[in-house]
Amino acid sequence: MRILVYAAHPAQYHFFKYIIKGLQDNGHNILLLIKTKDVLEKLANQDGFPYINIQPKVRKNNTLSILLASFIRTWKIFKIVKLHKIDMLIGTDSSIAQVGYLTRKYAITTLEDDYDVIKKLANLTYPYTQTILVPDVCKVEKWEFKKVGYNGYMKLAYLHPNRFTPNEDLKNISIQSDKYCLIRLAQLTAHHDAGIRGLDVDLVKKLIKKIENKGYQVFISTEGEIAPELSVYQLKVNYNQIHHVLAFASLLISDSQSMSVEAAMLGVPSIRFSDFAGRISVLEELEKKYQLTFGIAVANVELLLNTIDQLCAIKDIKEVFNERRMMMLKDKIDVTAFFTWFIENYPESVKVMKENPYYQYKFK
Repeated sequence: MRILVYAAHPAQYHFFKYIIKGLQDNGHNILLLIKTKDVLEKLANQDGFPYINIQPKVRKNNTLSILLASFIRTWKIFKIVKLHKIDMLIGTDSSIAQVGYLTRKYAITTLEDDYDVIKKLANLTYPYTQTILVPDVCKVEKWEFKKVGYNGYMKLAYLHPNRFTPNEDLKNISIQSDKYCLIRLAQLTAHHDAGIRGLDVDLVKKLIKKIENKGYQVFISTEGEIAPELSVYQLKVNYNQIHHVLAFASLLISDSQSMSVEAAMLGVPSIRFSDFAGRISVLEELEKKYQLTFGIAVANVELLLNTIDQLCAIKDIKEVFNERRMMMLKDKIDVTAFFTWFIENYPESVKVMKENPYYQYKFK
């Protein structure tokens, strides 16, 4: 098959990279599309994946710019599908679903956010896509008839032990301690991030002082520009090494939902401080069922500080959280293996999963 994959975010690229390789190894032709977003293009270049950048310039963060960029992407993808005689389109963006609908090609939407968190995107996507392929816990509301749920998480596609082995040699040379905390700051510029608050500079300063007093090194990773007064803490690492840095961290504090899930996949305790706390089913499962992460609303700074104290007081915290991680992994499937099978057997794979959801447990 000729398969078009659109990765609009570094986390989406990580999700797809092993799936793409598996499909290529099985003889399928894959066309990767990306846009300019954070370190996305640098990741693709470092891994040697050929790609087409369909949005070379970063869009402005306003409604008109978002709508215009979406329209242009859809038009460009439409022309690419025709030119390259694509059989199937896969991705999160609404343009994938819309172009699949317009060209009468198979379209699979892959994401892990609940409908009420991404209503605008969902309303532009779900009416047109054929299949919504998401973790079991994700809510898609009235589009349940299009949903195929799997027992896993998108981040497991690249952080499952079958795909990723942490390498301490790939940590940054500036990390001198076995006890270090990573603070991750998101840009919060996606359409569904409007009005969402997270960590601000003053609070980050307070957190740094508190954590350093407990004997931890502190490093800051950020999607955008770092505040000058925090620059001394900036983590400088190759773009494809961040997960090795994260894997050996003692604690992650973040307003990024994506990195909080990644930490859970690696057994690293994480605190996410965001208005999204309590609203995302994947993170709620990781918190309530597996106790791998902790969500705190931005109105509750005191709880944030207390949670840091509680986690730092746990003896053998890495062993405790690794046990929790192993419980999670025991329940979940190898997402890359499952997706590779699902895509190359589509649409028959939809019927298989609808009739026998337990089929997915072949991929462990």
